[in-house]
Amino acid sequence: MASPTSLAHDKKRTQLFLVLSGIFLANALLAELIGVKIFSGEAIFGLPGAQLNLLGYKLDFNLTAGVIIWPVVFITTDIINEYFGKEGVKKVSILTVLLILYAFLVISIVTKLPPAQFWQELNSKDAQGNPFNMNFAYNSVYRQGLGIIVGSVTAFLVSQFLDATVFHWLRRFTGSKKIWLRATGSTVVSQLIDSIVVLFIAFYAFGNWPLSQVISVAAINYIYKFFIAVALTPLLYVAHYVIDKYLGHTEAEELIEEAAIESGDVVPQK
Repeated sequence: MASPTSLAHDKKRTQLFLVLSGIFLANALLAELIGVKIFSGEAIFGLPGAQLNLLGYKLDFNLTAGVIIWPVVFITTDIINEYFGKEGVKKVSILTVLLILYAFLVISIVTKLPPAQFWQELNSKDAQGNPFNMNFAYNSVYRQGLGIIVGSVTAFLVSQFLDATVFHWLRRFTGSKKIWLRATGSTVVSQLIDSIVVLFIAFYAFGNWPLSQVISVAAINYIYKFFIAVALTPLLYVAHYVIDKYLGHTEAEELIEEAAIESGDVVPQK
């Protein structure tokens, strides 16, 4: 029979995984749902469009609204990687994809429901009194094309699995030190693939973009993700501090060591 201390440690580990998984799931799902809106990064600071010339295309920093909260997914992925290994990341990533597909299925069904007449009439005009089709606006916001759904889900899974692999490959050389290196290194590699795959599938395979445009837009998206990944690195140390306080330093170190062993890392002797 397990001792009370052992049971308490197991309970804390389970609760930690549930909290991290919840944060991961919520932000990944929200990013998919709000990603239909495109915003101007320059306009936030009152600046004109960058008009960067990439492969013959003049591009501004126009990004999907999902990138606002996607960095939370970066950080949570690295924390799950550190404490629960590659298997932990794979489990929560697969569950997230299933829930995203479920959400899109529900949205597809809901947007096909006939709108109530009174609902249409109550929302027949905008704030300026102009005619407004509420049902059309609702469907336009929530419904996404098959190419975007397939592209985003495929890119998400590929980038998550790659992130977990690179993270632990780097850990073989860093041991328990230099979390900034393996966390940032795995993110910048995985997000490079993510930026290309989602656009390639959504707009090249399913759409009519030339390959040069896919690469150009992917480069703009990756520049943003790269700098955000670097800028948010200090938050990893904050998360480590909070988790170590919650689990206890010894228990936290044991959990990290177990995750490293299960992920096939060669952990240097201290």
